[in-house]
Amino acid sequence: MFTGIIQAVGHIVSVTPLTGSDARVVIDAGVLDLSDVALGDSIAANGVCLTVVALDTMQTPSRYSVDVSGETFACTTGFSAGSRVNLEKALRLSDRLGGHLVSGHVDGVGEVLALERIGESHCFDLRAPESLARYLAAKGSIAVNGVSLTVNRVNGCDFSINLIPHTLEHTTLGDLKPGGRVNLEADMLARYADRLMAYIDRKE
Repeated sequence: MFTGIIQAVGHIVSVTPLTGSDARVVIDAGVLDLSDVALGDSIAANGVCLTVVALDTMQTPSRYSVDVSGETFACTTGFSAGSRVNLEKALRLSDRLGGHLVSGHVDGVGEVLALERIGESHCFDLRAPESLARYLAAKGSIAVNGVSLTVNRVNGCDFSINLIPHTLEHTTLGDLKPGGRVNLEADMLARYADRLMAYIDRKE
């Protein structure tokens, strides 16, 4: 479980094919402290919960490895060599919940439609997959590349978010341009509410 508050920006060092369409991905964590990370721990990269399978504590202390399945590659974006990634270690029960509850299970890949500077902030217009649109609500939460954000407006599959300078500077969202693709995860409360309503409707 995560909060969507990014702790560091790292980058993909290498992607080495394994059996089938799976691959081992080496990530340089940048300034993220890995001293308390053990094999089997979870670190979210661009909003995708991944398990640490190797740590290079002697040679390059800032690097760790994860195995990424073909299914994950097919359902997400941003895992090519050289790509910058937003990183967040798994939430401890004693941590502050500064964003919203994020599972690290991406619901779909969205597209950046437009961006506009408004004062010191930037407004981003994005398009979600149709299957995700029903979870979008004005003033609700959404994770974009792992970043917890507030939805400002919704129009069908399209929605907008505002990014303050701090978010643009300390995440990869400042790299986005129209046509760019992003990992989206809906608010889990919206998913459960939708499931509950579907169940109630079937009962009636």
